[in-house]
Amino acid sequence: MGWMALEFARFPKYTKQNIEKIVVLDGHENFLEAQRRGKGVLVLTGHIGGWELSSFAHALYGYPLHYMARPIENARIDALVNRYRGMSGNHPIFKNESARVMLRVLKDAGTIGILADQNTMPEEAVFVDFFGKPASTTTGIARVALHTDAAVVPGYAVWDAPQQKYRLRFEPPVELIRTGDADRDVFENTQRFTKVLEEIIRKYPEQWVWVHGRWNTRPKGEPPLYDFREANHDANRKRIG
Repeated sequence: MGWMALEFARFPKYTKQNIEKIVVLDGHENFLEAQRRGKGVLVLTGHIGGWELSSFAHALYGYPLHYMARPIENARIDALVNRYRGMSGNHPIFKNESARVMLRVLKDAGTIGILADQNTMPEEAVFVDFFGKPASTTTGIARVALHTDAAVVPGYAVWDAPQQKYRLRFEPPVELIRTGDADRDVFENTQRFTKVLEEIIRKYPEQWVWVHGRWNTRPKGEPPLYDFREANHDANRKRIG
């Protein structure tokens, strides 16, 4: 997290002229193939390696995108973060405008980056397998992709120690499952996207830095996985009492 914060602070120093010294493209033909389809691109990613740097660098290479964002409570920090993110040409999509803006961007054959490794509230999610346990996972990517036929391309920037650079890797577009059953299609594609992220994380486990309660939301009737939180809460309450 500290490493990523330092990289974020260096954004003003990165330019079209020097970005190749910090980030190199890998598998970029996969992104270009998806872009040529003309239906827009959804970049499927997670909190892997230099996740903030990935979209920033890609924009400097000439491929800006819109990114899903949640406002930060501190308004001044929120303004600073989004100003830095936008220095290379990227634009935020906030939750209260997400559906309308996403459809417009994809209609114009644009690109949207989505971090898909977060715990999601049940009303916006389905439970799919993630590292052997049911994980409440956003259905938004599957719903939008099925509705617009946008290409879903896994993309992530990992630190390449031998090169001493980040490698911004794009995998081939994920083929959508279409059975004619809308609910099943949403579930199956969400599972497929989640499995792709799991495979990437298994390749670079030391670079997955998302430390929140990914499995916090549980299926109805299933006990919590983070019992230590309750234990710590009870212990603190007793100590205070």
